[in-house]
Amino acid sequence: MALRLNLAASRNFSKLTSFSSTRKLTENVSSKPKTASGSEITADHLLYTPEHFALKESLKKIINQDINPYVDQWEAEGIFPAHKVFKLLGNAGFLGVNKPVEYGGLGLDFSYSIAVSEELGNIRCGGIPMAIGVQTDMATPALARFGSEELKKEFLLPSIMGDKVACLGVSEVGAGSDVATIKTNAVRKGDEYVVNGGKMWTTNGTQADWMCLLANTSDGPSHKNKSLICLPMNSPGVHIARKIDKMGMWSSDTAEVFFDDVRVPCKNLIGQEGMGFTYQMLQFQEERLWACGNILTMMDNIIQETIQYTRQRKIFKMPVLYHQSVHFRLAELETEIELLRSLLHRSTALYIKGNDVTKLASMAKLKAGRLSREVGDSCLQYWGGMGYTSDVLVSRFYRDARLLSIGGGADEVMLSIICKYMDTLPKPPPKK
Repeated sequence: MALRLNLAASRNFSKLTSFSSTRKLTENVSSKPKTASGSEITADHLLYTPEHFALKESLKKIINQDINPYVDQWEAEGIFPAHKVFKLLGNAGFLGVNKPVEYGGLGLDFSYSIAVSEELGNIRCGGIPMAIGVQTDMATPALARFGSEELKKEFLLPSIMGDKVACLGVSEVGAGSDVATIKTNAVRKGDEYVVNGGKMWTTNGTQADWMCLLANTSDGPSHKNKSLICLPMNSPGVHIARKIDKMGMWSSDTAEVFFDDVRVPCKNLIGQEGMGFTYQMLQFQEERLWACGNILTMMDNIIQETIQYTRQRKIFKMPVLYHQSVHFRLAELETEIELLRSLLHRSTALYIKGNDVTKLASMAKLKAGRLSREVGDSCLQYWGGMGYTSDVLVSRFYRDARLLSIGGGADEVMLSIICKYMDTLPKPPPKK
């Protein structure tokens, strides 16, 4: 709570030198150079200030004390206590870093959200950071930007404080990355919407208090007939069909949800009716950059643990690490990670200045998904038989990271977006 008060009280960090409370924070991180992710140095970072690193350091303490000691248990149980963990993070301000102060946020820019996403990569699984990311950067950005004051008080504020768990209802059985083809409908009847349909692969779905639902609200063109609606998950007619058994992300609950004549007040509409597709595309920019930041730290940790293991594990009378094919490959991977980090930070810097970074965010998401698969596969190989067990982090990373090339827009969708901005997509023949 002290961190929340300190940061919220001095949101404009360009003028922080006059605030004694902030000096106490910066002294903790700038008294001597520290590395954060890879080669980041607090005094020389191109994007982060000492306050970013103070934020990361505070989050690291929570991760080490209250999350990582229980990760193995939650992975085995196939679920983590979202309300408990989110309340802990909410009290410290980590669920609304870049959200408005009047709704419980810290009022900082999006670069602080990326710093948080990177630090959450130190959680020793992928499922819990993903669930947190849904709460902070997938289900709530449109609400914070376009929602009414009443809606923000009812759903955004308690989500930022950790009192409510949110989920995002976009994907369906027949509509994943192709968002325009969703079938769930919300038909206006009087002062209510009546919702019918279903959502698939819903992260936090079995524990969520509300859903940011994308549904068709008219029969118009597919890009102009959708709306975002705040839907309470305890509404009559909401059915959790099943908790999905997944290849990875075991500690994150994923649900299939059905809606049977669910009545939602029309005042729960986020922004304007028919603008849901556009709002969701804007949310995707933040979601994809957030996911990239999160996986970077995970890859850093996998590389470092692989170096430590291969340095002490011997084969043919010498450490595995000393074989040229091994240390050369790790050098290649580390180089790729640093290049991706530069792309992420450049994209973030442009985004917080108001630029459209859809192309760069798509590139970062594409590269993050593919690189994480390379890192997982290569490093697991160097762990040998140990890598094929569930006893080491690299095998968990191998399973968890595979989702990044699928969820939040598949690699092929990212390529299509990039090609659109490059003007290389095939053009339809002119109408006669």
